Amino acid sequence: MKCFYLFDKEKNEEPKTTKSVFAPSTSTSISMSTDRDVKRSGSDFNSQNVSDFSSESSAKNSFAVLSQRQSNLRVFTSSELKTATKNFSRSLMIGEGGFGSVYRGVIRSSEDSSKKIDIAVKQLSRRGLQGHKEWVTEVNVLGVVEHPNLVKLLGYCAEDDERGIQRLLVYEYMPNRSVQDRLSSRFQTPLPWAARVKIAQDAARGLAYLHEGMDFQIIFRDFKSSNILLDDQWNAKLSDFGLARLGPSDGLSHVSTAVVGTIGYAAPEYIQTGRLTAKSDVWGYGIFLYELITGRRPLDRNRPKDEQKLLEWVKPHLSNIKKFRLILDPRLEGKYNIKSAQKLAVVANQCLVRQAKARPKMSEVLEMVNKIADATDLGSPLLPLKSLTPKSASEISRREQYKRKLLNLITGEERCLDWRNWKHKATR
Repeated sequence: MKCFYLFDKEKNEEPKTTKSVFAPSTSTSISMSTDRDVKRSGSDFNSQNVSDFSSESSAKNSFAVLSQRQSNLRVFTSSELKTATKNFSRSLMIGEGGFGSVYRGVIRSSEDSSKKIDIAVKQLSRRGLQGHKEWVTEVNVLGVVEHPNLVKLLGYCAEDDERGIQRLLVYEYMPNRSVQDRLSSRFQTPLPWAARVKIAQDAARGLAYLHEGMDFQIIFRDFKSSNILLDDQWNAKLSDFGLARLGPSDGLSHVSTAVVGTIGYAAPEYIQTGRLTAKSDVWGYGIFLYELITGRRPLDRNRPKDEQKLLEWVKPHLSNIKKFRLILDPRLEGKYNIKSAQKLAVVANQCLVRQAKARPKMSEVLEMVNKIADATDLGSPLLPLKSLTPKSASEISRREQYKRKLLNLITGEERCLDWRNWKHKATR
């Protein structure tokens, strides 16, 4: 599902000063620029490195509290990251999107050189000015915030050479991929219901922290299942903060921005007016809950016309329990808690109220989801990593095929095994 950019929606209320967030431990800062900055020429950025982005208006910064925060981001060289990813080998590519490509790699710990750490390296496409702006925002946000349900940014690389700019981000590696991937039918084993409830809880916890857990507010602005990643213990973490914005200053009700986001997730009032609030994220969370319940995407052009838009499809099924069962992900094969599913749908509906002010805050949403999780048996062990990966499914099929061939040699019977070749690529 692709992001959209509608710059004609920008309003005059947008503050003209940049919002400065102090990032790396060098005590230099990077400005979290307004959306107007994207209209500056690319050459303005090509000659600047990570320490240059604070010069515009840090004195006017209304979020001065952020300047007191220090980050522990590690500054990498491009040669270090080339070594870590075997010169950005395509065999190590685990994702590809509008920003650029993502590679798996290995580095040595800065504290203990004998310890190796798995990483994910996001490489900025050299051609994208918007991508550069998102890179700056990622460093701003993840350089000063830390939470168990946010993907950890380990460091960055910002180098210029004769070939142009090098902008890279280095994250903790998330082996269980994204929630969107896990809900996909191309995975042999469906995401268990207990795992879905826990993911709903983790995602709500991450958003509540961004909105209300600090002395400043961050609006995610691109909350969706592909931006929620799963670690080796199946903990859900929000990722990809390139479109994030600082919330409105004291006395203001919203932030006016160019309308950006992902079709199917963006709140209607934000699309119509460009006025961004934390309630826009709440709307996206409501959409996400229905994804977990149904296993479907918010917009799927491959389905029959009357089933393409998720919200329109589920609406007639909410009146009674018999109809409601029809929208539950069929891949669960009835292995779900119907009461918790209905309660999650109730929470989703509160998040999807058309009037933004009537939607609950994320702390209130989290409280409701916590109660649902407490009443749901989450003690069932989650499926091991290897049983869910496409690669492993293929390997299992190969072993089965080999066994059958041996059987054919013994019995003289001819049999065939239908198996698939999977592509191990993530989408943005």
